[in-house]
Amino acid sequence: MAVPASLRALLTQAIDYAGMFPPCSLPLEPALQNHANYVRASEAWMLNGFVLPVEEFDATRQLLSDFDPLHPLRVAALGPKTANAHEFVAAVHGADAAICAFAKYDVDLVALSHFEMFLPPDVDSASLKVWSMVGGLPVFWEAPPERAEQAIALITRHNSDQDVATFGYKLRTGGVTADAFPTSVQIAPALVTAATHQLQIKFTAGLHHPIRQFRDEVKTKMHGFLNVLGAAVLAAEHQWDADQAVMMLEDEDPDSFSFTDDFFAWRDWRIDTERLQYRRKSVRSFGSCSFDEPRDDLRVLGFL
Repeated sequence: MAVPASLRALLTQAIDYAGMFPPCSLPLEPALQNHANYVRASEAWMLNGFVLPVEEFDATRQLLSDFDPLHPLRVAALGPKTANAHEFVAAVHGADAAICAFAKYDVDLVALSHFEMFLPPDVDSASLKVWSMVGGLPVFWEAPPERAEQAIALITRHNSDQDVATFGYKLRTGGVTADAFPTSVQIAPALVTAATHQLQIKFTAGLHHPIRQFRDEVKTKMHGFLNVLGAAVLAAEHQWDADQAVMMLEDEDPDSFSFTDDFFAWRDWRIDTERLQYRRKSVRSFGSCSFDEPRDDLRVLGFL
């Protein structure tokens, strides 16, 4: 069965493999071995980066034997979580040095996708400028949904002063306990605000399954990655308000979603495949500790 062009457009390089993080929590070596297998899979087109903390860069250099120039390790570099602006600035300087060294290690085996890091609440525009030393690497700053509008405004102001908008926003959409999952009402304003400011956005955690559903392992409803990615692109394309985005985020019916070569549709809302490819430049990817569950669920639903 051929993959519909619109599904391919929505999910191309959409999954950052985060096998080292909960609930999988694999050690570095088996996680890298998994990733080496995934980059050779028939669905490798869905795979983006391997989420790798900068403090693991040195250890990773010794574990590249499963990668080759045709199947390099594409890294989504993750900075440490800091509590305040002072710690943040110091950690960014350290991450910058580690990334520069790692990027030069073996250009045939290692590539850097982007950098992401938690943004403490007291960080201001001056603190963000410490990252300007690394040219050309996209950066995503994470803040919780309740600080989304504040963080997006800060990032947008920074980008407006630059020749190239290199900063985006990262939204956490779940975890391993029920209280780690923001509600659709919390997520929707972040999607709409990012779209309004034409700001790149990515997501992390809790998006293992295509469609929103209750999962016993976390005792709550998990957001679906088709709901979240779809709402992000449709909100941007059709200038949705938050209430409309909530409706899509809450939808648990797979039949509401349709993919053809010409368009992606949720209910009566459509986006042409060419426009979808364009909108995906701003809706980047989502982190998942599993690359198997998303593909398996898509097959069960008949989408893949």
